[in-house]
Amino acid sequence: MNTHTNTVTGSQLESQGNALAVVPVTRPFYWSVRRELWENRSTYLAPLAAAAVFLFGFVIHTMVLRHRMHGIWTLSPEQQYDTFAAPYGIAAGLIMGTAFIVGVFYSLDALYGERRDRSIFFWKSLPVSDLTVVLSKVTIPIVILPLLSFAITIATQLMMLVLSSIVLMGSGLDIGTLWTHSSFLHVSLMLLYHIVTVHGLWYAPFYGWLLLISVLVRRAPFIWAFLPPFVIGVVEQMTFRTNHFFTMMVSRLMGPEVATPMGSSMMDQMAALTPARFFALPGLWIGLAIAAALLAAAVRLRRSRGPI
Repeated sequence: MNTHTNTVTGSQLESQGNALAVVPVTRPFYWSVRRELWENRSTYLAPLAAAAVFLFGFVIHTMVLRHRMHGIWTLSPEQQYDTFAAPYGIAAGLIMGTAFIVGVFYSLDALYGERRDRSIFFWKSLPVSDLTVVLSKVTIPIVILPLLSFAITIATQLMMLVLSSIVLMGSGLDIGTLWTHSSFLHVSLMLLYHIVTVHGLWYAPFYGWLLLISVLVRRAPFIWAFLPPFVIGVVEQMTFRTNHFFTMMVSRLMGPEVATPMGSSMMDQMAALTPARFFALPGLWIGLAIAAALLAAAVRLRRSRGPI
């Protein structure tokens, strides 16, 4: 009887082991990313809210502009187009800026919140490795948020084109110029390239640092994230009378430098940052190496951290 029971139990364990063996390695990572999106709805609600508020203001702006059309006819065709095209760049900047702020606060709370919330005291017993957890969390600000902000920006700009065409219809303006002056597909691809390279790869060290602070400290992660860089900059200024650290941080935040004429638009700057120039920047690879080191430290520290 015992032999039969042991045989059945052994066969069950073997079948379960075989079932686990065929599970793709990427599946835990996939579900970890989905779990982060389920538990952090602000990752997509905040950019959507920013887009909705901007669309409301854009409709009012377009209606007011319709009543002031007589002042636009005195401008050159290029100036007329710039008058109508300016809000599109503002919309993209607002949505991308909102996504970046969401990424900052998400990264600070990603590993800190799971230790603080006692209702998930079982978090270390989940069948997911520390590496998978950290990688799934850093994927949100580096991959998911940029792509979400891109999709929301494109949808918002399309709605702006439709709304402006409806509001300005019959005003004497050639509505077709709003659609044909610049290739919407070309501009969208340039925007996608900018978001992936700058907001994803270029900002990776920032998110790595924030995740390290999130797993390291026991309280006030926001203060600990921004206080050390501030102290380093102040000490450098007082000791050496230089601002190299602050300059480095600001230049990193502003994005890679490209040689463009004074007064160039954001589209001109994106066009100048070709893939060959971007991936040849030493600062990109130095930043990615720093980000990898910070994430490796976060993985190692998570193994020894307990609930707060």
